[in-house]
Amino acid sequence: MATADKEHFGFALPHDPPIPYMPRIRDYYRALGYGRPYEWAHYAEVPFQPLEKPLSRCRLAIVTTAAPFQPDKGDQVPGAPYNAAAKFYRVYSGDAAEDHDLRISHVAIDRAHTTAEDPGTYFPLPALRRAAAAGHIGAVAPLFHGIPTNRSHRVTLERDCPDLLARCKTDAVDAAILVANCPVCHQTVSLAARMLEAAGIATVVMGCAKDIVEHVGVPRLLFSDFPLGNAAGRPNDPKSQDFTLDLALRLLEAAPAPRTTVQSPLRWPGDPAWKRDYCNIDRLSPEEIARRRAAFDEQKETARALREEAGVTRRGTEQG
Repeated sequence: MATADKEHFGFALPHDPPIPYMPRIRDYYRALGYGRPYEWAHYAEVPFQPLEKPLSRCRLAIVTTAAPFQPDKGDQVPGAPYNAAAKFYRVYSGDAAEDHDLRISHVAIDRAHTTAEDPGTYFPLPALRRAAAAGHIGAVAPLFHGIPTNRSHRVTLERDCPDLLARCKTDAVDAAILVANCPVCHQTVSLAARMLEAAGIATVVMGCAKDIVEHVGVPRLLFSDFPLGNAAGRPNDPKSQDFTLDLALRLLEAAPAPRTTVQSPLRWPGDPAWKRDYCNIDRLSPEEIARRRAAFDEQKETARALREEAGVTRRGTEQG
């Protein structure tokens, strides 16, 4: 079809569909010189737990992959480069009645198009408190939980997800909102959502990497077509954050069956050309590819040392 016809009919630009993260990442790491491509978790069957009472009477918990700020762990300011030293390797919990300084410098968000300057875009605890105050939910659970981003399926499924489940059961939560940031974060929270759901806790994943979450297979996904790191709304835009959370809550209550995906109607400001950039090897020079390989190897060594210190081992289908 001619360009003039596309414009006449109001079609979206050719580069506007959601980013295909799995093939992008496969080609990216292959070009950087790494071996076997990463194997993403994938299930045919998906557990599904409907809410057993109205949302206005439910207790909800937030699950995040964001990390508590650690002043001794290097640059973690908004816009900071990827910082493996700031990673965490055990599930942690925090008082949901308090404000917390959580950051996402330790994961591979889209640093070219977002800076993570507004925690409301990746940690919607304030928005959830507002929803509780307005009577949209029964209560915010006493604790929120952080789950580490591990490439290891074994560590995630055998250690982190059961730990998270035990904490949610202790707080007697009815439902959980799981917010993803980087590509592997999307897999992590998807695996966690499946385990919570199978144990009778309804879940909704908020994410920006649609293909990864749907490939794993989850009960409910609220997809925001934004740069990674903004699954809970646009930065410095509380209205968009409240709207995004409201969509997640409606999905939590109304999803008719597992594998229900709802896409937010909100758009990222400006030209959707930002979708061309993330891990797109075709847009990088040989010199930039070499620089990224060297930087990634350095960060891998930092992460390896932290894993050993935390007593975490990995095997199987790791990529980097």
